[in-house]
Amino acid sequence: MAVKINYDACTGCGSCVPACPFGLLDVVDGRVTLAEGCTACGACVDACPFGVFSPAAFATTSEAARESRGIWVFAEQWRGNLRSVGLELLSRGRELADTLGTELVAVCMGHEVKDVSSLIAFGADKVYLVDSPELASNQEDYLTCAMLELIREHRPEIVVAGATALGRSFIPRVASVLKTGLTADCTGLDIDTSNRLLLQTRPTFGGNIMATIICPNNRPQMATVRPRVFKKATPDTTRQGQIIRIPFDTAKVSSRYRQTDFIEELIDTIKLEDADIIVSGGRGLGKPENFRLIKELAAVLGAAVGASRAAVDEGWIPYSHQVGQTGKTVCPKLYIACGISGAIQHLAGMQTSDIIVAINDDPNAPIFQVATYGIVGDLFEVIPRLIEKLKE
Repeated sequence: MAVKINYDACTGCGSCVPACPFGLLDVVDGRVTLAEGCTACGACVDACPFGVFSPAAFATTSEAARESRGIWVFAEQWRGNLRSVGLELLSRGRELADTLGTELVAVCMGHEVKDVSSLIAFGADKVYLVDSPELASNQEDYLTCAMLELIREHRPEIVVAGATALGRSFIPRVASVLKTGLTADCTGLDIDTSNRLLLQTRPTFGGNIMATIICPNNRPQMATVRPRVFKKATPDTTRQGQIIRIPFDTAKVSSRYRQTDFIEELIDTIKLEDADIIVSGGRGLGKPENFRLIKELAAVLGAAVGASRAAVDEGWIPYSHQVGQTGKTVCPKLYIACGISGAIQHLAGMQTSDIIVAINDDPNAPIFQVATYGIVGDLFEVIPRLIEKLKE
């Protein structure tokens, strides 16, 4: 779908030509021409002083609601391996699709992606697999173009993706081109069955309010969701579904950048996102040297080390360890909070953990309201005794 052009209003001034990021516009014989491959990004609409261009909307309000069907999940990959967040979203997406009585589709874009059939096992009825070497490193210009083509052709009513670095970057570009709404960084998804609306819940005002947002007029309804918010369902390897390979035509879009290298983060501990056990420290530790207690307990348990924002802001531990609304959302089997009061911003990142153990000398600390087990005491006495017993 391309922008609409009113050729009668064109004066051939050429103001639009340099504005097109894909170099598709030219002026021939005093009138603008548009080559194939337009993504309807709207850059020419803003550049033209005579109103020659008008955006091509995805659909009118009522038409979109009537004709759009299906829930789509963007199944993110990296270096041929599926990311866990896509499987988490498929697990929740299956429930939402059953509520609406519609199909669940996984969209996977990359090159030689492994275990694509697992997307069906986790709930997808259908998988659109766009396989091309150009998509291997997740270049956003290519992903945006491929996703736009699929959405325009098949017209889903809901599209969700993980609120990862990639999802937060390219999904808003898709929503912007389609002139539809996007709720970012959601922590909950539900359905208003009477109007087929996606209820998108996310924290706002520093986590003090949970807002539920809807997109009643345009389709698709789009959201990015924090990793680890939803738990992966048990895969059903007997499920049947379609894997549909979609060709990717690189002639339709050129990327404005190229990746020259990728440097992996060097860590010598277990990653928070992958950990079954997390031991976190907060302001109650008093000073950075006392994080050695947290690290020692984590080492005995084979756990990852986490932290509250207060500890990170004090410079006691790097930001990569921060758990909470402005850090990482985690869902381990066991979460041990040491000297963490339990501000709502921290709870938003860990309260779905299977078992929560809180150690704090304040019996009224909010952390005890979500804790499975609470220990009221001095952490400098409790943690060494735990370490001693665990070593035995």
